[in-house]
Amino acid sequence: MLEELEQSTQAGAEAVKYLREHGIRLSTHNQPTAARWTLGRKIELHPRYAQGSATGPYALSLVVHEVQHVKQGLATALSVYGELDAWQTQFSFLRGLAVDYPEAPDRTALIDELLALPLGWDRSVLRTTRRLMQQYAGKRYRIDLLPLYPLHHELLYGIARRRPG
Repeated sequence: MLEELEQSTQAGAEAVKYLREHGIRLSTHNQPTAARWTLGRKIELHPRYAQGSATGPYALSLVVHEVQHVKQGLATALSVYGELDAWQTQFSFLRGLAVDYPEAPDRTALIDELLALPLGWDRSVLRTTRRLMQQYAGKRYRIDLLPLYPLHHELLYGIARRRPG
């Protein structure tokens, strides 16, 4: 899988380099999500993405997405801002491969809307992000439980109404 990702695009090669330099392992785990990162320096793919189509574009994009979260750090990864960054990274990677969004060709317009959103600290944009992500992934995708900003910025915003940046 790493060889295929490394050969795919510049973003793929950078993801593999980051994995290797930071000793992050790939593994499989039966879970409700397609992929996730762990504090134990692992990226875990749901088994359905690690067998057969493990070198398929969507499986590779999941790794790129999770690497982005690991790079962000815990506070950013667990925010709507961090998810928007990771989704944009993932789906830009897929676009770089010149493939359709294989998991949801009928939801391409939602991805296009997410890719068009500016990554920044505008709370209305981040609320739109939540809405679009739940439309794409369904109500079981609990983006609504995450703060809009990384937690330390969210607390500062709550106290002083100051946006990050």
